[in-house]
Amino acid sequence: MIPVQGFEGRKVAVLGLGRSGLATAAALAAGGAVPCLWDDAPEARAKAEAAGFTLTDLTRADAWEGVASLVVSPGIPHLYPEPNRLIARAIAAGVPVDNDIGLFFRSFATPGWDEMAVAPKVVAVTGSNGKSTTTALIHHVLKVAGRPTQMAGNIGRGVLDLDPGQEGEVVVLELSSYQTELARALTPDIAVFTNLSPDHLDRHGGLGGYFAAKRRLFAEGGPDRAVIGVDETEGRFLANQMAEGAADDRVIRISSGQKLDGEGWSVFARKGFLAEWRKGRQVASIDLREIRGLPGAHNHQNACAAYAASRTLGVAPKLVEQAFHSFEGLPHRSQFVAERNGVRFVNDSKATNVDSAAKALQAFAKIRWIAGGLGKEGGVAGLRPFLGAVVKAYLIGHSARDFALELGDTPHEICETMERAVARAAEEAEAGETVLLAPAAASFDQYPNFEKRGEDFTERVRALQGQARQEGT
Repeated sequence: MIPVQGFEGRKVAVLGLGRSGLATAAALAAGGAVPCLWDDAPEARAKAEAAGFTLTDLTRADAWEGVASLVVSPGIPHLYPEPNRLIARAIAAGVPVDNDIGLFFRSFATPGWDEMAVAPKVVAVTGSNGKSTTTALIHHVLKVAGRPTQMAGNIGRGVLDLDPGQEGEVVVLELSSYQTELARALTPDIAVFTNLSPDHLDRHGGLGGYFAAKRRLFAEGGPDRAVIGVDETEGRFLANQMAEGAADDRVIRISSGQKLDGEGWSVFARKGFLAEWRKGRQVASIDLREIRGLPGAHNHQNACAAYAASRTLGVAPKLVEQAFHSFEGLPHRSQFVAERNGVRFVNDSKATNVDSAAKALQAFAKIRWIAGGLGKEGGVAGLRPFLGAVVKAYLIGHSARDFALELGDTPHEICETMERAVARAAEEAEAGETVLLAPAAASFDQYPNFEKRGEDFTERVRALQGQARQEGT
C-alpha cells in the first residue's frame, strides 16, 4: 500500500467504493487522514462496511464540513454529460476534486528515496487502443530483464494498492482518459501515447475534450521522455508540442506502417519488422512476424511503444526481443490459446465492436471467424472491407442471423452457440488457418461479460485438445 501524504488528521471524502475506492480509503487511513466514504449503490456501501470501513452520508449538507478534498472513482462523471450531484456540491463548496492517480503521484516518492542509488521510476501509458497490451508488455520486458517492477492502474491493481517503491524499481501504469482528466498530480518519468480514435465522447464533450484528457499526461506531467504514436493527427501534434526540434530525442516517435528516419529518435514497424532509428541511422531491428503473442499491425504498434519505453530504461535490444518472444498476450486480446494439427486458435473476445474486430481480422492470413453476440448499432456491415482473409464465418448469439445478412458473399454458418461454433470451425479448418474469436458484438445475450465469453471459447478449444490426445491424433 502507498500511504497517502499531505492529509494527516484531515477529512477526505471518497465517492465510489469499487476496487479503487476501497484501496484509496485504506491508503488515506494509512497516511493518517480521516476517510469519509460514500457510494450511491447500497451493495457497494455494504461491501465497504463488511471490509471494516465507516460510511459518511455525503448527501447530507453537514457531511461536507471540514472536508479537505473529494476523491472520485473513475466511472463517476465530473463534467460531461453533467457532473454527479455530489461532485457539483464539492465544486460549489470549493472542495478540491481529485482521484487516486493524483494521490499516487503526490505520495509515491518518500524521503527514503534520498538514500537510494537508483530511485524508482514511473512509466504511464495512455491512448485509445492497445494501452493494456503495451503496459503489460513493458512490465514483461522489465521482468525478463531482471528489473524490479509493478503494474497497476486501469489494469490489475489500484495504484494505491501497490507496494512502496524499492531501489531501481519501475512502476508501469495504464491510465484511461477518465483517470488522466481529473488527476491533480501527473508526474511520470516516461509517458506513452499509443494512438487516438473516437471513444467516450459523451464523457469528454467531444473528440477535442477526449484528446485534451490524454494530453494532460504530457502537458501537466512534463515527463523526462515521451513516447508518442504519430499515426494520427493528434499524435503528430502532441509530438511537435513536446519536442524542441527535429533532433530532440526526449521525444520518441513511434508508428505502425510508416518509416520514421529523421534526425531524432524513432521506432517503427513495417512489413513485420520493427526498426529503431537514432540520428538518421538504424541502430537495431526485430522480426515481429513469428512473435506469437503480438499478431497484426495493431500489436506491432504496441510492440514499438513497449520497445521505445524499454530502451529509454536501458534495456538492450536483444533482451527486448527475447522478452517479446515469451510474451503470451493478455487474456481475450489476440490471445493465442492452442495449436492443433497446424491450426491456431486465437481468443479476441475483447473485440466487441467493428473497429477492434477489423484489427483482429487484419492480423491473420486465413481465418475461420467466430462472430456474433448482442450486435451493436450498424451491425458488421463496416467489416466488409476486412473480410478478404475470412475462409468462413461461424455465427453465434442473438445477432447471428442479422450478421449473416450483412456478410455478402462470405461463406458462413449459423451455429447459435460457442460449443457448436468451435466444434464446426475445428472440424473444417486446415493446416495454416486460424480459428479466431472476434465477436464484433457485446456478450450480454449469452454471457455476463466478454471475459466469460473468452473463457468459454478457451475451455472448448482445450477440451478439443484433450480429446485429440485421448484419441492419439
